[in-house]
This record gives sequence, C-alpha cells and structure tokens, in this order.
Amino acid sequence: MDQFVQRMIGAAKLDVATFESVEHDQNATLQALAVVVLVAVATGLGGKAAAGNTGLIFGIVAPVIGWAIWAGLIWLIGTKLLPEESTEADWGQVARTTGFAQSPGLLRIFGFIPVVGPLVVLVASIWQLVAVVVAIRQALDYTQTWRAIVVVLIGWLINLAIFMLLGVNVTQ
Repeated sequence: MDQFVQRMIGAAKLDVATFESVEHDQNATLQALAVVVLVAVATGLGGKAAAGNTGLIFGIVAPVIGWAIWAGLIWLIGTKLLPEESTEADWGQVARTTGFAQSPGLLRIFGFIPVVGPLVVLVASIWQLVAVVVAIRQALDYTQTWRAIVVVLIGWLINLAIFMLLGVNVTQ
C-alpha cells in the first residue's frame, strides 16, 4: 500500500523515476487501474453525481474503458506511426504509466466547492494531461517531449471522438 501511494505521489510530482518504475513493473497494472477508478470516484463525488447506482457504476466503468482505449491508441500511434529509433513498448507499459498519470485527478473531489471547485477541476485536468505527456515520454523512450505531446493529443482527440460518437457524456 505504501508503494502504491508513493507511486501516486511521484506521478503527481511528474517524477521520471516513478514512471520508469511503473513502466517496468508488470504487477503495477492493477495499481494503475486502481488509480483510474479512484479518480473516477473522486470526479463523481466532486461533481455531486446524483445519477444513482447506475450512474455511479457507469461513471466508473466509462473512465476505465476510456483509459484502456486511450492507452491502446497512444501505444499504436507512438510505436507504429511516430516512433523514435529507441521506441519500444507494449500496451501494458503505456497503460501503467498513463494510469498513474491520472493521480492529480484525485483533486477533482473538490469540484463541488462553489467558485473554486471548477478551477480545481480545470487545474487537475491540465495537470493530468501534463503527467500523461511525461509518462508517455518515458514509456515510449522518447528523447523529444514534443513527440509525446503530439501522440498524447492525437490519442486523446480520437478517444474523445469515439466516446462522443457513442453518445457518452465526457464533460465530467
């Protein structure tokens, strides 16, 4: 448990060593999933989700599916379309690093606070995106951060489009 919390803190601090650690630890995939679930719950609570049990379950399942798809898209784009010479990764490495990169999203639990809540959610969202870029730079062994930014944004836009086509509300 201590290692899990330390990894979440390290990911939130954008610590390269933390991302390298989870990238290579195949046992950390369930931990990465746990981070995604915790952030989904924090987002739901912070948004005062009142959609009942079905809404709560969907509010957790959709982010988990979104994370898995996004990791797959990033892996595909980063290793097949925009690799560097040193790029070598599998879906698990990308999933683990991007999962832990969601750690700043725990701050979304404060989204219900009048006036500052929406600002906290915005800051947490930007922080998560920056953490994903750092995570992908490490997972795909990129030497150039701009390449990680491009891969993350392309994957995010495609993922967003998929959910929008399916009619899933992605504005939480």
